[in-house]
Amino acid sequence: MVKVNIEQLLKNKGKSKYWLCNQMNITSRNLNKIILGLTKSISFKYIEEFCTYLDCTPNDLFTIEK
Repeated sequence: MVKVNIEQLLKNKGKSKYWLCNQMNITSRNLNKIILGLTKSISFKYIEEFCTYLDCTPNDLFTIEK
């Protein structure tokens, strides 16, 4: 299972989900779906924006849990 580490990255940066939603122009509902793994896919656009605003790489953004 692929886990998205957005909450941990936000915590490390001292930022909130609200801040990220405003930066990315995404609804909190959609962000929460991504965080909880309730989406079937994430567009490259969102991956790029997550990495830009959270100052991370895709390797930091995703982990695989068995």
